[in-house]
Amino acid sequence: MTHALLPSGFHDRLPPDADAAARLERRVLDAAHAHGYERVDPPLAEFEDALAHRLKAARAQDAVRFVDPISQRTLAIRPDITAQVGRIAATRMGHHPRPLRLSYAGSVLRLRASELSPERERRQAGCELIGLDTIAAAQEVVTVAVEALEAAGVTGISIDFTLPDLLATLAAGPLPLDGVSLDELADRLDAKDAGAVAALAPSYLPMIEAAGPFEAAHDRLCRFDVGGALRSRLDGLWKVAEAVKGRVALTLDPTERHGFEYQTWLGFSLFADGARGEIGRGGSYTIVHEDGGEETAIGFTLYIDAIVGAGLAQDERRRLFVPLGTDPAIAAKLRGEGWVTVAALEAGDTPEAQLCTHVLSGGEVRTITT
Repeated sequence: MTHALLPSGFHDRLPPDADAAARLERRVLDAAHAHGYERVDPPLAEFEDALAHRLKAARAQDAVRFVDPISQRTLAIRPDITAQVGRIAATRMGHHPRPLRLSYAGSVLRLRASELSPERERRQAGCELIGLDTIAAAQEVVTVAVEALEAAGVTGISIDFTLPDLLATLAAGPLPLDGVSLDELADRLDAKDAGAVAALAPSYLPMIEAAGPFEAAHDRLCRFDVGGALRSRLDGLWKVAEAVKGRVALTLDPTERHGFEYQTWLGFSLFADGARGEIGRGGSYTIVHEDGGEETAIGFTLYIDAIVGAGLAQDERRRLFVPLGTDPAIAAKLRGEGWVTVAALEAGDTPEAQLCTHVLSGGEVRTITT
């Protein structure tokens, strides 16, 4: 047994990754602030019932729970920050004029992890626009997400859109299900299991084919639209995609539901070249107020660890070694020019020991060759 071990799913963030994560969060928040999103910073834990019921249709999340020795009530460590922002919007900022634009960054904790994503503690940053889920609101949120990633230096961005309530809309209207479970059909569509869908509800098979590059998939979905039941959603989705068309790659998967359990008419996943999986997710949803009233909202969350782990937000490491006895004013001037200066504190100190890329020699900055 060693005291250096950490629990399963936890890890230390070391240089340069910890610095990269801090820079990434700062750039994301700065990009959001430029669009009017002001930061909130909710606590790491709060009463379980407040977290569990704030977002309409959200299922009980995989939260770590414990009994508070002060209140003797069950607390939960947040597995996501969106519900907390919803609570703040509905209570502490319930009087604020709408739409309300809020941003955030912080750690979340999940009770369990998956094989593909074994981390239980993760960093998130994102934005929520509360009071609207219109096309204009969706256009803004998607645009801010892209700008935030670009500001952080992420390239090769792509967005995969989905329509989370599409299946329920069809089942309640032009394509009713005769003795078939909506959840079962949704699971088979999500898995792209054409055989099972054909056995359950063959009229829904075209939804599997309506996935792929955005324009072609959108056209196939429009042709499938029975009686125009989806026209407003499809028209709105087209306009949202137009806001970032030509700037990022766009795809559409109308049957994707995993991770979009509480989203309403729109959902989207963010990807980037070099990243193994999603680097963010967003969509429209509903906040439940204390009196039972409901309020629409839309937002996005970026997965900081996934972005940094893929090396997508790493800046060039430039560390300038300043020899012992150098005039502090010279080092200050260099820092003003953007250098990271590392001062020698004893005679035996070396640039190599301090992981420096450059050295101040004879009043000039010289590159250290390896």
